Amino acid sequence: MTTIGITTTVPAEILLAAGLTPVDLNNVFISDPDPERLVTVAERDGFPMNCCTWIKGIYGVCVERAIDTILCVTTGDCSNTVMLMEVLRLRGLNVIPFAYPDHPDVAATYGALEALASTLGTTLQAAEEVRDQLEGVRMLAEGLDRLTWSDGLVSGWENHYWLVSTSDFVGDHEEYERRLGALLHEARGRKPYSDTMLRLAYIGVPSVFGNDLYRFVETQEARVVFNEIQRQFAMPNRGSCLAEQYTHYTYPYSISGRLNDIIPQLGLRQVDGVIHYVQAFCHRGIGDIIFRRHIGLPILTLEGNNEYVLTQHLQTRVEAFIDMIRRCKGQGDGTSFPSRGVAAGGLI
Repeated sequence: MTTIGITTTVPAEILLAAGLTPVDLNNVFISDPDPERLVTVAERDGFPMNCCTWIKGIYGVCVERAIDTILCVTTGDCSNTVMLMEVLRLRGLNVIPFAYPDHPDVAATYGALEALASTLGTTLQAAEEVRDQLEGVRMLAEGLDRLTWSDGLVSGWENHYWLVSTSDFVGDHEEYERRLGALLHEARGRKPYSDTMLRLAYIGVPSVFGNDLYRFVETQEARVVFNEIQRQFAMPNRGSCLAEQYTHYTYPYSISGRLNDIIPQLGLRQVDGVIHYVQAFCHRGIGDIIFRRHIGLPILTLEGNNEYVLTQHLQTRVEAFIDMIRRCKGQGDGTSFPSRGVAAGGLI
């Protein structure tokens, strides 16, 4: 099968039906032993310092790994991807644009998927057959998520890793299914996390901090029981067909649609506080205003750029945030939280 790079989660079913192996360039970048090297490749070729690290990392991966075909999402992801696409074309790479509809609509999504299938030389019927084949994998991902928040047997980092990896199934969905199944079998024999640990949600795009954030949170007697975007990558609301599945997928669309998914999950998972990650120089950071207006829980906003570990400054902020939640819960019945969130360690 031919490798095709992807800049975010796309309809993998169509790619697989076309005989292509999707490779999520974000995952390749951030899992590299030296991601800064890949960013330097982009900056050496002229990418500005104040451009998103993820975009520069993706470019560096394409250059270093000689990935010559890339599916770029031009609507519904990063606003910088359009210019990234132009630069990749300048280098002579085969770039295929894909645009989610500007709002969630089944008919519009069907048209976008049909056009992509035609471009890649396959059909939606063939992609629907692949969708059926992936149902078992996606059910395992749902099981992992439940073991995280309901049973307390899976860590926030494991939840992040396995859900975010559903964007490309690590290049082999059958091997992914085997490995995830083995993990779930092993996890069911673990001792659950303590009920006294605070329960946190992580919303926003995956961070550049990797395991550092999740690990540090657990040293503070708290744990992440909800990874918003990562869970969406796993397609938790699949509907009856591909068009419905990618219409229910909230990430490409409005924040109001994301809130309709987030807020019920915060209640279901009994979340005590929310960490909102924003990437430096990203337009999505403005959405923090809306989240703070509508989420009635303490919110800590963390911004990352090219620090691939949680710095001492950020550790202090996370520690203060968790301590604040713990003190609030100790002052009453645990329900009277500040409604406008927390930033830089102070209520606003």
